[in-house]
Amino acid sequence: MKTKNVGVLFCRLKIDVWSSALNFAAFCADSQSFIGINYGQVADNLPSPSSTAKLLQSTSIQKVRLYGSDPAIIKALANTGIGIVIGTANGDIPGLASDPNFAKSWINTNVLPFYPASNIILITVGNEVMTSNDQNLMNKLLPAMQNVQNALNDASLGGKIKVSTVHPMGVLKQSEPPSSGSFDPSYGDLMKGLLEFNSANASPFAINPYPYFAYRSDTRPETLAFCLFQPNAGRMDGNTKIKYMNMFDAQVRVNQIASAKILYQ
Repeated sequence: MKTKNVGVLFCRLKIDVWSSALNFAAFCADSQSFIGINYGQVADNLPSPSSTAKLLQSTSIQKVRLYGSDPAIIKALANTGIGIVIGTANGDIPGLASDPNFAKSWINTNVLPFYPASNIILITVGNEVMTSNDQNLMNKLLPAMQNVQNALNDASLGGKIKVSTVHPMGVLKQSEPPSSGSFDPSYGDLMKGLLEFNSANASPFAINPYPYFAYRSDTRPETLAFCLFQPNAGRMDGNTKIKYMNMFDAQVRVNQIASAKILYQ
């Protein structure tokens, strides 16, 4: 099944390393691969933003995802060439959806003072909104994304900085084998609208695939090795005869399949 036009797939594999603030992440795209981190701040004894920036420059890490838009961190990453993902809070979504001027103000505050010295590449509007059980928030997610996109367009940044939102694996109804992947039909037109936005704007469909949760719910003895990229026998998709050697690849593929089913069927 061809899924190229679904848009770039941005995915995250979270493994605790260094501290709870810095987590190893893998980001994968249509034709590129690179290593990134998720830069959380819910912790104590954190290194300063400038120290973190120096540390990142000493590694092969090329992307950083912030859960918000901390100006000190964004400034610290200036002139490093590291791609920066910033995000709006879920609580910002109603205002972004209802007031285009609020979206412009958000861009004026969180993007324009730093770009292009700070290489902001993506704005994520909210996090895991679709499984929040807040129907009002879910309904406002797409209009919020559209207003942020329009604000970027007005600032002549529409083709340079992408807009998306981040989903959990919980948006899937069926995930095994990957070829049977499908989104929960209860999200219906909402998910279709989000995917069409991603496709129209060539922006990533972003997911938080936590292999730990898959491991916790799968009692097969080989599951731990499958989740941790350790040697294992792999798992065959009986429909496609493709053998997956790790959980991460399988989770990426199931989202590609589920997205294609909505957009092209």
